Amino acid sequence: MDFRRHAGRLKPIQCTAIRPGDTMASICREILLDADPADVWAAISDIGATHERLVPGVLVDTKLDGDARIVTFANGLVVRERIVTLDHDARRFVYASVGGRASHHNASFQVFADGEHRTRLVWITDVLPDELAGPIGQNVELGAAAMKQALERKTSAR
Repeated sequence: MDFRRHAGRLKPIQCTAIRPGDTMASICREILLDADPADVWAAISDIGATHERLVPGVLVDTKLDGDARIVTFANGLVVRERIVTLDHDARRFVYASVGGRASHHNASFQVFADGEHRTRLVWITDVLPDELAGPIGQNVELGAAAMKQALERKTSAR
């Protein structure tokens, strides 16, 4: 799958530091989707099938393990993600990566309706040390493009 062809259609949004002088990198993406918000939330909230429903090709496996999931990227990287929040009413999902090179890695997804059968998906990732923003940002871009492709394909298949 070629996710890079979608990269130009992904809109960066402005992140705001909580306190002046923070050095934590924040990677923010707003993804506009031609897909129903309920369908988008269904894919995001199916946390054990992320590799199949949300980012196929970027992730190749997802396993649930208690309050966490273990995801395997296409490049072989395996990451444990603790589930922090899965709020169906707010359509918000938050996880924190555990272990690895980051001393802090937290991400959230929130789904908003954007007109009839359109969705605005906001993905925010915070990471320390901020030097990891480059490689993690690349994964965010690949993931965002894969989401757009997978979620819009589902809608066009109807």
